[in-house]
Amino acid sequence: MSGRVVLITGAKGGLGSFVTQRFLATGATVVGASRSIAPEDFPVPNFAALPVDFTKAAAVDRAIGSIIDRYGRLDVLVHVLGGFAGGASVAETDDATWEQMRDLNLTSAFYVLRAAIPHLRKSAAERIVAIGSLTALEPHAGLGAYLTFKSALVSLVRTVALENKDAGLTANVVLPGTMDTPANRKAMPRADFSKWLKPADAADLVLWLADERAAHITETLIPIDGANP
Repeated sequence: MSGRVVLITGAKGGLGSFVTQRFLATGATVVGASRSIAPEDFPVPNFAALPVDFTKAAAVDRAIGSIIDRYGRLDVLVHVLGGFAGGASVAETDDATWEQMRDLNLTSAFYVLRAAIPHLRKSAAERIVAIGSLTALEPHAGLGAYLTFKSALVSLVRTVALENKDAGLTANVVLPGTMDTPANRKAMPRADFSKWLKPADAADLVLWLADERAAHITETLIPIDGANP
């Protein structure tokens, strides 16, 4: 990955931190983007922090423009950013929850894809990897807003893959199961953490999909989970 410019959204999150570290270790130039992020979060020379609100179209356009102005290119987009809310039925879901799940899990992806694709198409080894959810493959009671937009994310990325095959741009979705993060441990303290997916394993898969060896893989959904029950 040395010499490539990689944009990672949600770079400070439970999974995003691992993904960012994996790409930094390859020697890639990594632009880590999040609502709040600083150079000190990943204190290495090949890291650049980019604070941005991905739910705002103009902010996303400016962020992508700043990457092109600084580096002259964009080779890889890893869209990790997302959010979770559950527990209410569709009939009980309020507008705020619906809009939050829409903005974090779908609108943000649309904005960054729209802004980044024209630049990615100019790269010799362009890649898009998005993080979805294994849960979103099937309906689940109490998760209507979350699942609706995570499922729509899959359709959006697969459409991008079809629309950009002519340029050699690949676009794939990783579907992780429940991950062993501090936030999930706090939310589910009685769960068996040993059966949860290790974020490092998901990060390894993301890195592989961005590699030259994965040039033949596109429009693919790749489930990854923890230990079998």
